Amino acid sequence: MKRILLGATALASLALAVVAEAAEKLKIGVTATLEGTYTVLGEDGMRGFELALRKWNRKAGGKDLEIIVASTDATPDSAIRAVRKLVEQDKVDLVISPLSGSEGIAVRDYAHTQPQMTFVNAASGAMETTFVNPAPNFFRWNMDGAQWQAGLGDYIYKNKGYRKIATVGEDYSFVYTQVFGLAVEFCGLGGQITQRFWVPLGTKDFASIIAALPDDVDAVYLGLGGADAVNFLNQYAQAGGNAKIVGGSIMVDQTVLSSKGRAKEILKGAVAASGMADTWEDPRWQAFVKAYQEAFPPDKRFASPSLLAVNYYNSASATFTTLDKINGDLSDGHKKFRETMAKLELDAPNGKIRLDENRQAIGTNFVTEVVEDAQGNLVSKVVKVVENVNQTLGLPLDKFKALGLPSRTNPECKKY
Repeated sequence: MKRILLGATALASLALAVVAEAAEKLKIGVTATLEGTYTVLGEDGMRGFELALRKWNRKAGGKDLEIIVASTDATPDSAIRAVRKLVEQDKVDLVISPLSGSEGIAVRDYAHTQPQMTFVNAASGAMETTFVNPAPNFFRWNMDGAQWQAGLGDYIYKNKGYRKIATVGEDYSFVYTQVFGLAVEFCGLGGQITQRFWVPLGTKDFASIIAALPDDVDAVYLGLGGADAVNFLNQYAQAGGNAKIVGGSIMVDQTVLSSKGRAKEILKGAVAASGMADTWEDPRWQAFVKAYQEAFPPDKRFASPSLLAVNYYNSASATFTTLDKINGDLSDGHKKFRETMAKLELDAPNGKIRLDENRQAIGTNFVTEVVEDAQGNLVSKVVKVVENVNQTLGLPLDKFKALGLPSRTNPECKKY
């Protein structure tokens, strides 16, 4: 009997130890586009996430962090499958997701059905995610696609003298948002967008689009990313294309600038805008670039971190900082976590970031030109910095709402 009691006591102690160990861990679910056209973006996003983990020594709020990664392919369905598994099967404590625009809208909608869970956007940039029916448990620490174009329309109109452009973009919400931001500024000054071409994600053959591009424009705007951008640029170069290039945010970060082939010649001199710039001299940015370069072997990273690496790093940093401030207390429906995160100001590598009433980032944007550095790498060189960019692009809320939501045809190209 004594042996039985001792055995039972030992088992009870072991069970308590297991429970205690579980209580000392926080499970963080993360999604990234590790399949499909945007695979290269997802991989660099996860490098940025890894940098944040290393900075925090894989602990936050006094607890060890257990990370569960789920893969998506940039489609809404894949994003929902991934986050549903993380929340409903893996029972994570927090979710950092997703990467791509239409994924973000879908995850926002799912967040409405899971009030007990908090979702921190990883990198997605469709405007509607936080501007329309925002979820109180969804936080976004990166600017949206329109904010990432702030300053670009002004620069190409006033500094480059462009008056007429055509656009080529991937046919989904993020690129609609990017063209929206460009059009509000460029067309507002009197510029014209004469034609808008839309292609499905994962397009391999751009011959018909390239043949249809008008000759009477000053430049062509490319709202493409990942493999789509590289395929277009190589085919455009092969076809003898020589138009001036204006780029969306994921057209001119290292996920594209580091590509091989004739695309490099087309990219030199391209003007773009984004939430980061390779050559920014701010000490915070330089320290981040150095940490990125030292963390990963040269053949396992880009010459400089991409926009996705920055976004994932910032989203993780905001999450871990908040957990530290509340000592990991996620009780009462994450009440302390949400109240604390909503008031947080993040001193990020790409500038200070704070959140508006919809938990949407207000931050710094960079207008850049693509140049070749001393090592022969293409980099985005800062030509203009725009601070405190909010989601209404500086317009009064009622005037911004009157523009309508981004789409294949909206906004109209006219003076506002």
